[in-house]
Amino acid sequence: MLSNEKIAHLSHVIVQEVMRHPAVMVRSDRERMLKTIKRVFVAALAVEEEIDRTVRSKLASYSRRIVEGSTEWEILYRKTFEEESRKRKV
Repeated sequence: MLSNEKIAHLSHVIVQEVMRHPAVMVRSDRERMLKTIKRVFVAALAVEEEIDRTVRSKLASYSRRIVEGSTEWEILYRKTFEEESRKRKV
């Protein structure tokens, strides 16, 4: 999870780069752009957290205990995370 400070910083960096790019014509004010970018970050992170909870729940429900952090757990986590992301079209 990114902190509010990190989200704000990244949002400012994105706006700065967009406004600096010569091929981009900005038709919105800076504050509106920042709010929109922050909202997108927060929404994306919320979906990612929800997927993470779902994946961890699935892995915990296996009849054979898989130790978190092990190579097997990492592989299953990544595979299950990708499947859940595809289901949600993320």
